[in-house]
Amino acid sequence: MSAVRYFVDDVQQAIAFYRDVLEFELIAQYGPAMAIVRHGSLTLWLAGPRSSAAQPTAEGEIPSAGGWNRIVVTTDDLKSRLPGIEAAGCVIRVPLRTGPGGSQLVIQDPSGNCIELFEEG
Repeated sequence: MSAVRYFVDDVQQAIAFYRDVLEFELIAQYGPAMAIVRHGSLTLWLAGPRSSAAQPTAEGEIPSAGGWNRIVVTTDDLKSRLPGIEAAGCVIRVPLRTGPGGSQLVIQDPSGNCIELFEEG
């Protein structure tokens, strides 16, 4: 199994966001420290401040959420997803745009991690 780890500020809030807004399935939860969610073949580890991964590095740096690296969630009808995304109060980092490969929209989760929603075509 391969997975992507996102650092989140609040595991419960992250679970609700990924489950309710982006239709991920909750696979496992380890108290307030960490949860695992899945969307199709994408497995996402949501690591909170109490997880072992959030402990300081050897250099003393504390891992944190945010940045422009992102997961891509494909959808068959991006425009139909917009009302639900807007109703959920999602921060839109890159508005809906269409390029040669398809349409994309970049939002962020409650901790500031970017998620790209992409429709091929």
